[in-house]
Amino acid sequence: MAAQYVISGSTAKGITASVEQAVADGGLAPGAALPPVRRLADELGVSAGTVATAYKELRQRGIVVTRGRGGTVVAQAPAVGTRRPPKAPPGVRDLAGGHPDPELLPVLLPPARVEPVNGSHRGSPRLAGLEERTREWFARDGVPDSGVTFAHGALDCMARLLSVELKPGDTVAVEDPGFHHLLDLVPALGLRMVPVAVDDEGIRPEALRGALRAGARALVCSPRGQNPVGGHFTAERRDALLDALAGHPDVLVVEDDHNAEIAGAAPYSLATGGLPRWAQVRTVSKHLSVDLRWAALACDPTTLARHEGRMLLTSGWVSHVLQETVERTMADPAAREVVHRAERVYGERREALIRELAGHGIAARGASGMNVWVPVRDESAVVNGLRSRGWWVAAGARFRIAAPTAVRITTSALGAADAGRLAADFAAVLGESEATYGG
Repeated sequence: MAAQYVISGSTAKGITASVEQAVADGGLAPGAALPPVRRLADELGVSAGTVATAYKELRQRGIVVTRGRGGTVVAQAPAVGTRRPPKAPPGVRDLAGGHPDPELLPVLLPPARVEPVNGSHRGSPRLAGLEERTREWFARDGVPDSGVTFAHGALDCMARLLSVELKPGDTVAVEDPGFHHLLDLVPALGLRMVPVAVDDEGIRPEALRGALRAGARALVCSPRGQNPVGGHFTAERRDALLDALAGHPDVLVVEDDHNAEIAGAAPYSLATGGLPRWAQVRTVSKHLSVDLRWAALACDPTTLARHEGRMLLTSGWVSHVLQETVERTMADPAAREVVHRAERVYGERREALIRELAGHGIAARGASGMNVWVPVRDESAVVNGLRSRGWWVAAGARFRIAAPTAVRITTSALGAADAGRLAADFAAVLGESEATYGG
């Protein structure tokens, strides 16, 4: 428990409200430990069951997480409050954000005129031209295109899929290390996570089998450009994963192919394997614009109906102005040329850093995508050491559940000369941390 805040309440509801208010106000920061159940019960003069009920409610609402022997702590991105991710400190090079290089994004082509709308677009939520282009996009890579729809970004889409498919307390298999926003989203939906280890070919079949034995009712994974490790499915890995899933027809498999156009890896999708329950999500934020909050979804008929039904009851449709901007930009030859160049450059920059690090005896991973994952013994020492040399990288803690420590470096805007300097600084920082902490 944070020293500056004392939890209060005589009922489970009151304790829950006290913790939630503290998290929203900043009295309990992300990662802050809550007292053990029995200790807090003694302090408040209530039963241990009352405190346990409060903690359960807080977990189901994504405000706290339980880390086994590590106790109950405030979630890194609790589903309450208005915090935003920390910005890079002034004067340092930001390699932590996972964003594309603005120089490798095309100019957007929004409509010149927007005519007044009579009523709403609930009756025709998708522009026919963009829907057809979306079907072609999926079909190009062998993904079935008979059922497609749109959403407001990948996380919006996955939140809707999981919330209509599962109930609080159900288990979702997630990549470990994995996309930190997804690791925050799943507990915020009241769902449990079971980690699935990844390597350079994506999720590992034996780890997936373990998650399925543990009762996972859904799997969220990346077929390429996996964030943060950069793994991508091969044909052999895809087939092994399909074999693991064969005895679990009720498990919903959600693929996040968020950087399909610039991952630098061939498509080997689980969606091509005849799964009964599946969905693949694609976005344009990595190759067209970070501000185009639009996602395309291809999926089986049941999943399509559930997604469409929930969306009809909530936002209804994605803005037609946004849809037209996406369609016009996707169709523009100049924009396509920029995207093709971006895929090549991102691959060169990613490989350059891995090569430079290897020259200093530092192993790094990044088979596809825009990030490089570097195992280290002490994340804080490396992050702070690189910061002192003008580099801002991401500590791996946000991306991990049970995976070993590491840091993530976004290479999308890191030129070859900069890669050499960063690798030299990285080696120096490792040498300093070994001297400080005993090697």
